[in-house]
Amino acid sequence: MSTAERPPVDGLDYEQARDELTEVVRALEVGGLSLDESVALWERGEALARRCEDQLAGARDRVEKVLGSTDAPDPTDP
Repeated sequence: MSTAERPPVDGLDYEQARDELTEVVRALEVGGLSLDESVALWERGEALARRCEDQLAGARDRVEKVLGSTDAPDPTDP
């Protein structure tokens, strides 16, 4: 599937973006693509990596918010 046929990155959940990013890396490592194909694939990979980072940051914020809203003391506080 070419990058033009793939769904928009912003519509992917974390697992979909991660799995596609793995495919992109594998395809770039194998080689055999034209320069234009390689650059387009690399651009898609960069967008997928950003999507994964954003999704992980959102999950981290949600966990921190929940942990911050509990009355239990932080065990790492002296």
